[in-house]
Amino acid sequence: MPASNVGFRNQVSGPELKQRLVAILAADVAGYSRLMSLDERATVEALDVARTVFRKNIDSSDGRVIDMAGDSVLAVFKTATGAVNAALAIQNTLNDAANAAPQDRSMRFRIGVHLGDVVEKDDGTVYGDGVNIASRLEGLADPGGIAVSGMVHEAVRSRVTTGFQDLGEQHVKNISHAVRVYRVLCEGKPAASGRGAHPNGTESKPSIAVLPFNVLSDDQALRFLADGLAEDVIALLARVAGFRLISRASSFSFREQETNAAAIAKQLGVRYIVEGSVRPVGDRVRVSTHLTEAATRAVLWSGRLESPRETAEDLQDAIARGIISELEPELTRAEVLVIRRQRPENVDAWGCYRQAIGAIALKGWNEGSMSEARTLLRRAVEIDPSFGLAYAQFAVLTAVGKNTGVIPPVPRLDDDALDAAETAIALDEGGSEVLGYAGCAMVDLGYCARGLEIIQRAIDIDPSNAQAHVALGGALAQSDQLALGIDRMRFGMQISPRDRRLGFWGWALGLFLSAADRPEDALQEAQKAIRHDSKLYLAHILEAAMLATLARTDEARVALSRARRLRPSLTLEEIRLTEIRLTRGCRSERVLRPLWESE
Repeated sequence: MPASNVGFRNQVSGPELKQRLVAILAADVAGYSRLMSLDERATVEALDVARTVFRKNIDSSDGRVIDMAGDSVLAVFKTATGAVNAALAIQNTLNDAANAAPQDRSMRFRIGVHLGDVVEKDDGTVYGDGVNIASRLEGLADPGGIAVSGMVHEAVRSRVTTGFQDLGEQHVKNISHAVRVYRVLCEGKPAASGRGAHPNGTESKPSIAVLPFNVLSDDQALRFLADGLAEDVIALLARVAGFRLISRASSFSFREQETNAAAIAKQLGVRYIVEGSVRPVGDRVRVSTHLTEAATRAVLWSGRLESPRETAEDLQDAIARGIISELEPELTRAEVLVIRRQRPENVDAWGCYRQAIGAIALKGWNEGSMSEARTLLRRAVEIDPSFGLAYAQFAVLTAVGKNTGVIPPVPRLDDDALDAAETAIALDEGGSEVLGYAGCAMVDLGYCARGLEIIQRAIDIDPSNAQAHVALGGALAQSDQLALGIDRMRFGMQISPRDRRLGFWGWALGLFLSAADRPEDALQEAQKAIRHDSKLYLAHILEAAMLATLARTDEARVALSRARRLRPSLTLEEIRLTEIRLTRGCRSERVLRPLWESE
């Protein structure tokens, strides 16, 4: 890679610089010196032809060539999907030509793609760690192949019709942290603009939403069983390659709504809907399930299963197998891994847990709702000491409540939260939801390395766990990897588009965007968060701060007044401490002080 285009951010400075997030493609010729020594003229001619292929496909994928010095290519794209599509098209074309040439004269490129920040000068030259990482990925690619970073893989895996092989964490030259690397299986072809051609507009990768199962009885215990069955089917499908699965938090938001499957599929952006019902039949339980293709409303698979009530939870395996065998015949030989869950033995414990979640959802983020939720969670684990999810939820609420000022700092508060997180992990080390909450709590308590490890384990178990993706993004952002963290948070929010937590997540994302000096983007996220949860005073504070930063003073004053009405006890010191705890900065307190003092 030419030295003029590779460097760290402190190598350039001045008012002409712009920092932005882009996808970076770096390429070079494998064995270029050997080819030149064999036949300079033929090598240069082949290189000129290859450059034409690069330019054509980069331009058609909304990219821009930065440099083509020597045997190398550097380009940037607006999206990771565009970069990977271009790389696939380039390699398909060039590898065909290489296959037709004599083996010792074939020219094969290695391509690396990364998603990251670059610093751009007015002349179009780009610098930064993002460029360096793309260059190192290129060196890890096979001749004729493509290597991408973990962030690119997350962004494109449901948008390109090709497979990936996980090469694990790689330590590369001049990069202080390990980089997750994936090999792209190049026999696939590029997708059209990131969307498949399915008639309902969903992506070409099979996309599924599992709705809550209907309970055809007034028996409360059956309702818990029904929710558990649906959750287990979600967890099982998440463990099998080949599906894009909508998070439980979004699919369960349609509970008791009079909405047909086609309308739900359109709102969630999925091709298939799984629905079911649970009913008592004497001392047995009957579960009926069917899989519907949204566009045609055709029932592709249906199953009716019965079992004694005490073993009904085992039916989830049979349901998941039926769905998989219909959607992906080649997966019928795959082992469906049974997820070990930590359901409470006592229904009352589960009821306390649900009430705790409802207290926050219904009454907003404040001292009263937080106290009520934590009390209910304590009661849940008193009833059932093996209830790992309740311990994890207690840990994360305590940690985040302390950091946002709605739980006063009292002796042993951090210790109680940490003990709850560790207890949850010990009780249910295979539960993605438990690990996602516990890991988030650890990060917010200051144990970032341990928290990151636990959150990543949650994602490995269930890649559709939106909370874990958002928590991982927050942890990365708090570890001075703002760009990576922001992108991961957006991904988590994208895979759960109707999540009850979107308001809170959007506020946190907005804080990190503010810390990255992106006030317009931060304002947009704050306003989205308010639309999701108008009672969340934190989002109104962020909105006011970003409006003030953008010199929209009158609007900022109105937004600040709304925040103070929602939280009469709000102080500037609370605002300052909240931002310092989460982002190590305090932009909001500084810009809001003049407005605060003028009221």
